[in-house]
Amino acid sequence: MVWTWRYEKADGSVVTPSGGQEEFAGQGDAETWIGESWKQLAEEGVDTAVLLDDGQVIYSMSLHEA
Repeated sequence: MVWTWRYEKADGSVVTPSGGQEEFAGQGDAETWIGESWKQLAEEGVDTAVLLDDGQVIYSMSLHEA
């Protein structure tokens, strides 16, 4: 299983961040990484992060502070 994040703008269009696409061995690793990186991604124009497990959507979350 390969865990990845897909990054989207508010209109659903896909955004490619400056750091490229990261791959993770597990969900916990992916979630830790997004916890450390979400502010930078938001500054790059990402509105939503979508967690994928081998391409299957697990969940999505806003990168905007509540």
